[in-house]
Amino acid sequence: MALNSNITSFYRHIAQTSDEPMGLEIEKAEGCFLYTKDGKRFTDLISGIAVSSLGHRHPEVIAAIKAQLDKHLHVMVYGEFIQEPQSRFAERLCSSLPDSLGRVYFVNSGTEAIEGALKLAKKATGRSKLVAFHNSYHGDTHGSLSVTGRNIYRDPYEPLLPNVHFIHFNRFDGLELIDSETAAVILEPIQGEGGVIPADEEWLKEVRKRCNETGTLLIFDEIQAGFFRTGSLFAFEHYGVVPDIICLAKAMGGGMPMGAFVSSSEIFEAFKHDPPLNHVTTFGGHPVCCAAADANLKVLLREDFANKAARIESAARAILKGDGITEVRGRGSMLGLQLRDAELTQNVVKECFEKGIILGWTLHSNSLIRIAPPLIIDENLLAESLETILKAVQKFALKKLR
Repeated sequence: MALNSNITSFYRHIAQTSDEPMGLEIEKAEGCFLYTKDGKRFTDLISGIAVSSLGHRHPEVIAAIKAQLDKHLHVMVYGEFIQEPQSRFAERLCSSLPDSLGRVYFVNSGTEAIEGALKLAKKATGRSKLVAFHNSYHGDTHGSLSVTGRNIYRDPYEPLLPNVHFIHFNRFDGLELIDSETAAVILEPIQGEGGVIPADEEWLKEVRKRCNETGTLLIFDEIQAGFFRTGSLFAFEHYGVVPDIICLAKAMGGGMPMGAFVSSSEIFEAFKHDPPLNHVTTFGGHPVCCAAADANLKVLLREDFANKAARIESAARAILKGDGITEVRGRGSMLGLQLRDAELTQNVVKECFEKGIILGWTLHSNSLIRIAPPLIIDENLLAESLETILKAVQKFALKKLR
C-alpha cells in the first residue's frame, strides 16, 4: 500500500486538538533550533512548552539513551524488578530534595503525576475533600481536570470528581475551606496556564500553616516550574515552603516522556496495603526515560543554570518595554509577556512565527505570550529574539493607534 505524504496523513489520521495546528513538518531539532523539511530554521522560545530546558538532543542525554538501548527496554511493570536507571535517577532526584521528599513514584506524564498524587493524598489521610484554585491547570485526565480551575475546560466533562472546592489564588479569604475533612490542597507555586502568576510568599506560608493545623496534605504542581525553569531547581525553594507531595514532569525527562510524584516514605506506605498494588503503572519509570532523565539532571546540577535563568529574566525585562506591553511576569525562564489585548497578541505571535521564532499563549489567557527558552540559549540569540518580539509589538501597537 502506498502511503500518503506526512502532511496528508497528519491532517487525515492524527486526532486534532484545534482547528488550526501550527503544522510545521519537523525534520530535526538541535539545541535551541527546529528545522523543517522545507529547509527553514525556527528558534524554539518555548522549549516545547517547558520541556527542552537543555535544548533539543543534548549530547549527554542522547548518549545515555543509546547506552540504555543496548541493555534493555521494558522488562516488567513498575516497582517489581530492580533496574539500575530507575534506582540511580531516584537517588539523584531525592538527594536534591528535602529529606521529607525522599521517595519517588515514576509515571509517564504530568497529568499522571497529578492523578497519583490525588489518590495518594486521599488514601494516606482517609479523607475525600480537595481544595484547588481558580485559573489553575493540572492536566486533562479526569482527576487532573477535576482540580483545574477553568469551567470552559471542565463543563463538557461534568460530572467530575465530587467534593472539589475552588478558592482564589493569592487571596487569604477562602482559606477557611481547608479544614479537618480536607485530604489535600493542590496548587502551582507559579500558575502557568493561568497567566504565569507567582504565589505571594506570605500567602503561600499561610496555606502551609493552615494545612499543618488541619492535617491536610499540601501538593505542589511543579510540572512546568521544576528543574531550574524559575532559577532554582524547584520553585518552592524561592519561598521556603516545602510541600508534602510534589508533582514533576516536562523538563524532567530531557525530551523523553517522564513524570513523577514525590513524597515521604511514611505517606507512601498507603500505597502498599489495603489492597497491595492499589496504584500501578505499566510503563512508568521506563528504563530509557530514566536514563535520559538522570543524565539531564546530572547536567542541570553540574552547571550554573540558576544564574542562567536569572540572566534570561533580566534580558526579557530590560528589552520588552513600551507601547502595547502591559507587564512581564514570572521568574527566571518561566515568563509571560502581557500585551494590551488578544488581537495584538495574535498578530505578534504570527509575525514572530513568520520570522522564525516559535511563541505561543497560555491556555487561560489570549493576551499573554509565553516566553520559556531553553536554559542553554546563547545570550546573543536571546537578545536578538527578544528584539524581534519587541519590533513586532511596536509594529502592531502603532497600527492600532492609527
